[in-house]
Amino acid sequence: MTTYRALTAQLDGDSTSAVVQERERADLQPGEVRIAVRFSGVNFKDALAFDPRGGVVRNYPIVPGIDAAGVVIDSGSPDFAAGDEVIAHGYDIGTGRDGGYAEELVVPADQVVALDGLGLREAAAIGTAGFTAAMSVAAILDWGVTPGSGPVVVTGATGGVGSTSIDLLAAKGFEVVASSGKPAAEPLLRELGAAEVIGRLPLDPDAKPRPLGKSRWAAAVDCVGGAALADVLSTTEYRGVVAASGLTGGAALKTTVMPFILRGVGLIGIDSVLLPISERRALWARIAGDLKPAHLDRFTGDIGVGDIPDVVTALRKGEFTGRAVVDLGSGW
Repeated sequence: MTTYRALTAQLDGDSTSAVVQERERADLQPGEVRIAVRFSGVNFKDALAFDPRGGVVRNYPIVPGIDAAGVVIDSGSPDFAAGDEVIAHGYDIGTGRDGGYAEELVVPADQVVALDGLGLREAAAIGTAGFTAAMSVAAILDWGVTPGSGPVVVTGATGGVGSTSIDLLAAKGFEVVASSGKPAAEPLLRELGAAEVIGRLPLDPDAKPRPLGKSRWAAAVDCVGGAALADVLSTTEYRGVVAASGLTGGAALKTTVMPFILRGVGLIGIDSVLLPISERRALWARIAGDLKPAHLDRFTGDIGVGDIPDVVTALRKGEFTGRAVVDLGSGW
């Protein structure tokens, strides 16, 4: 085969359209790995890639898909051989170079992780969202927070990062409080391990923000940003920590220095995009071990390539719960 199929985002005036194309196979350069993609996922960043105002893609057309799990076809690197099962995500995959919504993907070897203890579909189901959740939980553990420290709140609880974070934290024995604006999702969130489900933070959006509120959280995984993050910071207990990875609630942060200088609260930014490959591989090893989600199938579902535009639309509207796994073998 000299060609492969890819779902491309094509610029069409002020919007994009999703078009299936036949792509020519390019020559493999030294240090690169060609992957037969079996599974991908749909992240909020993928939804932004289909929006020219999303700020993540500079040049169209592009093949979105920031996650790609598959089998090595051939390799210009001694670190990988044909038949190896791998995952590639982060860096400029799906935003600056073609991504995982294609039957084949070529990436530098230093952006590839060999899978050990995880299947391809399982790795894709975890994907960037689950990896970000694992980074967040690891940061909280490294800070010294233990289950005896008190409750941990997860904002944006029904998203991929939030759902996985609840799963991981509950498995570690934490009392998890899930914050969500989707009341119908409460049974699922409790099944994942949430001890309590509350509405979006702040619970009273009309109340005047306070520099410091009543201490409530030993730690937090914040997937929302904006007013939710400001509220969490103001109510985190002394020497607590907040792992922040999202901005669906806005990029602006209206807070004060009070939580930091009076309570010693830590704010850790979670960035899975440029994480060095050695740390990325080490964390994937933990995801196959002590940070492996226990209820992955409860908040993931398979879709075909042709379903991606609908999921992207639902993600933009905040109407999608859980995580969609793209099966590259169906739905073209």
